[in-house]
Amino acid sequence: MHEITPIPLSALTTIATGGAPERMLDATTAEGLVSALRETWSRGDEWFVLGGGSNLFVGDEQFEGTVIRVLTRGIDELPSPHEGRIRLRAQAGHGWDELVAYAVEHGYAGLEAMSGIPGTVGAAPVQNIGAYGQEIQETLVEVELIDAATGEISTVPASELGLGFRTSVLKHHYGSEPERRAVILSITVDLLVARERIVRGEQLRRALTLGDDAPVPLSWVRERILATRASKGMLWDQVDPDTHGVGSFFQNAIVTETVARALPPECPRWPVSPDLDTVTVIPLASYGGLIPAPAREAADVKVSAAWLIEQAGIRKGFKLPRSRASVSTKHALALTNRGGATAAEVAELARFIQSRVHSEFGLVLQPEPVLVGVEL
Repeated sequence: MHEITPIPLSALTTIATGGAPERMLDATTAEGLVSALRETWSRGDEWFVLGGGSNLFVGDEQFEGTVIRVLTRGIDELPSPHEGRIRLRAQAGHGWDELVAYAVEHGYAGLEAMSGIPGTVGAAPVQNIGAYGQEIQETLVEVELIDAATGEISTVPASELGLGFRTSVLKHHYGSEPERRAVILSITVDLLVARERIVRGEQLRRALTLGDDAPVPLSWVRERILATRASKGMLWDQVDPDTHGVGSFFQNAIVTETVARALPPECPRWPVSPDLDTVTVIPLASYGGLIPAPAREAADVKVSAAWLIEQAGIRKGFKLPRSRASVSTKHALALTNRGGATAAEVAELARFIQSRVHSEFGLVLQPEPVLVGVEL
């Protein structure tokens, strides 16, 4: 690690807000990252780690603490215990899309629908990133992390990360602390060795406009996903202000079936799959020869936040008077910095959208990025 002259966070985040922190460290190796974290924790500083800056919304005031830039890189191929599969271990600072590109190029399936998602590998499990029905939890085996409370390094299986819809025990949710404060050093995923695949998921099939079950090349899936994301302003482009944001600013809402039925029928929605592999244990002493029918639990439903926003009267390109922040002209779910917008301007727009959706549909949209020094 080495200490550098602090760089304004507006130059290091895709939404381009935030002043220079009090202190900044660069970590280019796993050992350097561990040293930087332990040294910062020993000082008692406020701190956060910075990867690609694509899921971070920072306030206008100086951050009174230390920012550690995670610049570690590298991908290792490891054997998988499962026939026909392979494992990839990637360092936390490696670009996520670079990992996806590597997998597709080498014929390893399981990440291709998440092409074009910005940010770094280390941030992916924290957010349980996903796109078009594919999530990292489907292939994630384990993470190596360092615990902020003890400074100890451990390898934690994916099953212990509390992975859910855009969440984990490591995520700093708006208004609360993470259940476990730790920093990921590397991740390991288990992928199918195959250069083409049959696409099963409904969302992905719709995005790819597939009509049959014929296998398609991974490279073709990646190309189509990248084109789709570009058309929505979800791929960073220096000259396109529609990409100068944090991607989807609000999460799609997860509601009960009862709440979903109260929404207009044209509101796009997708079932959140229940656990179909639940094991029923019946003590032998009480077994009478019949297995009771499983009790049906109400399934949650994911509804489109973009649809809710537009139907609340917020159109693509909308902005408040005299504001330099606006909704993307390509996607209603993206809030963008049109040039020189302050964090206060972006936050004002976000609060206005939340109030409109709540007034119209009774739902409070939750921000997706990590907020530092900002309140909604």
